[in-house]
Amino acid sequence: MDYYAGLDVSLRSCALCIVDEKGSVRLERELPCEIEAIADALADFPNPVARVGFEAGTMSQHLYFGLRDRGFDVVCMEARQVNAALSAMRNKTDRNDARGIAQVLRTGWFSPVHIKSRESHGVRALLSTRRALLSKTIDLANEVRGLLKIFGIRLPSSVSHGRFDEVARGLMEMDEVLAHAMLPLLDARRALYDQFLELDRRVKRAASRDEVCLRMMTVPGVGPIAALTFKAAVDDPARFRKSRTVAAHFGLTPRRYQSGETDNPGRISKAGDRDVRSTLYAAANALLMRTMAGSRIKSWGMRLMRTKGRRRAVVAVARKLTVILHRLWIDGTQFRPTVEEAAT
Repeated sequence: MDYYAGLDVSLRSCALCIVDEKGSVRLERELPCEIEAIADALADFPNPVARVGFEAGTMSQHLYFGLRDRGFDVVCMEARQVNAALSAMRNKTDRNDARGIAQVLRTGWFSPVHIKSRESHGVRALLSTRRALLSKTIDLANEVRGLLKIFGIRLPSSVSHGRFDEVARGLMEMDEVLAHAMLPLLDARRALYDQFLELDRRVKRAASRDEVCLRMMTVPGVGPIAALTFKAAVDDPARFRKSRTVAAHFGLTPRRYQSGETDNPGRISKAGDRDVRSTLYAAANALLMRTMAGSRIKSWGMRLMRTKGRRRAVVAVARKLTVILHRLWIDGTQFRPTVEEAAT
């Protein structure tokens, strides 16, 4: 008889439930959310556990690789499907959630989630840190602008990030009250901006040393940020059988509601990683609005913009970029527009 273990994971604790193949509960226990504690509880169970499952979350990578290294067959399940199954329960508790996850695992009504490699998570952490520092730098710059307006000082709207400190500091030092109150804020912003520049250099260096990213950057509009973001999010291109499914994975394909005589295609699903979707949207916008080189995809996007509008055209080009980037990765080729394409 096979046995299945469901884990309801939180930050510091974990509810464990083991059921047999008939759905009968054989063990329920509250454990600390540590690999050793969970592995020891599974090993102490009198019968071998066929599979261990939990829903996707922030602790997924840590638990997946930790339990797999201890010899268990581990699966991470799609959170939306698990949530749909657990919503039928009247009382939501950690114990009931673990029991429901074990039953979902037993029945096989779930979609497994790909656990990315440690390298991909490292790249994503680098990109996230860079984005966070840029966001805080902009927030502090806006705070400085707002405080200066109180004293009738309006900074030019076109000041770049690099020159902001020079322009604002010159105005502050002319007034002793302003200098006393606001120079520390400006120093903090400058320190954050310097760290952002360092991380930006690391991102560009990482992209320039990666063969896959260099091939992706041959596509107009795709730079180091877009290439690294896409590569880290996909991690393993072979897990997608068709390149078209990558666009659906990142929520760039329309929703569809079909029931009886009703068939209503809606807006894009916005499923998957929001950061990847926004990065691809920015790359598509750069391809259409900034790049000078001609290509078939740009010509197609410009025609679509005239008939469907700018936003729909950018989304459509982002969807096509997703397919192209995955295909370049699989085939090991580069994006090279033909002479006829470049002339359009």
